[in-house]
Amino acid sequence: MNTVYSKITGLGYYVPETVVKNDDLRQYMDTSDEWIQERTGIKERRWFTHGKDTNASMATTAARMALSRADLDAAAVDLIVYATLSPDYYFPGSAFLMQRELGLEGIPVIDIRQQCSGFVYALSIADQFIKTGMAKTALVIGAEIQSTLMDKTTEGRGVAVIFGDGAGAAVVQATTDPEHRILSTHLHADGRYAEELYLKDPGSSRPNHFITPQTATDGGASVVMNGNTVFKHAVVRFMEVINESLTANGFGSDDLSLLVPHQANIRISNYVQQQMGLPDEKVFNNIQHYGNTTAASIPIALTEAFDKGLVQPGDLICLAAFGSGFTWASALIRW
Repeated sequence: MNTVYSKITGLGYYVPETVVKNDDLRQYMDTSDEWIQERTGIKERRWFTHGKDTNASMATTAARMALSRADLDAAAVDLIVYATLSPDYYFPGSAFLMQRELGLEGIPVIDIRQQCSGFVYALSIADQFIKTGMAKTALVIGAEIQSTLMDKTTEGRGVAVIFGDGAGAAVVQATTDPEHRILSTHLHADGRYAEELYLKDPGSSRPNHFITPQTATDGGASVVMNGNTVFKHAVVRFMEVINESLTANGFGSDDLSLLVPHQANIRISNYVQQQMGLPDEKVFNNIQHYGNTTAASIPIALTEAFDKGLVQPGDLICLAAFGSGFTWASALIRW
């Protein structure tokens, strides 16, 4: 009996039509294009259009692109794994809304909240379901609307300038080909640092209702980030989890064809690239145009890299992420 593996057979993404350049943010806060680019590498990001875009609608558009490229009808999908920290509803998750849009009633959906590592976690879950025979075709989604979560004032600019909106998708299917597949995934977390990057409210453990006049004004409804702590941990964990995936499969950094890191900050990506001795052509970054789209960043970047011809059959591709939780993860793929 042949061993069953999983492989990515289709990729897709969607970003909202509204482009917000760095200088556009000056209407909200004291900032500048130079200040933002120096600290993050970001030149512009996308913000959703109210009344047109939802978390689930963006994911649906990305999913349809991925399915088309995999030459599949939506009816072939028997599992959805959906990563987001910004669902349309507190509950149920946006996976249900996308499932409804695609007409896939009855199949299981899994909502996960692993923030910036969400897509890699979701990919790992799909990989396990397929390898154990519980699914044959999975849709793996990363989607975010974060522009509504930001404190768009001078006080909140350290966070607000970083994040953007968008969605990405991958079709993952069963294969018996041992050469072209997801080789391994590696997942980690450390909850000791949960409050170093978090959004406190709305939360069920506060008295009365989730949202009260007090929680709406005391700062708990704004994203809090200890930038220095996040950076120091990110540069270490990125390299650890990338090397973990390479070592597990008997490879070194020289064997990599392309590293697609979570688009957190260009300074983090550049540091990791330098420490690993990777040339520019082996690291793909698009944070300049989209900002940090959290769970959506890796599938958006992977799709763009594929569209640019940077991902070819036989290439060794590494996906790696670090984010709130703290959480970090990697996936090594022989394309």
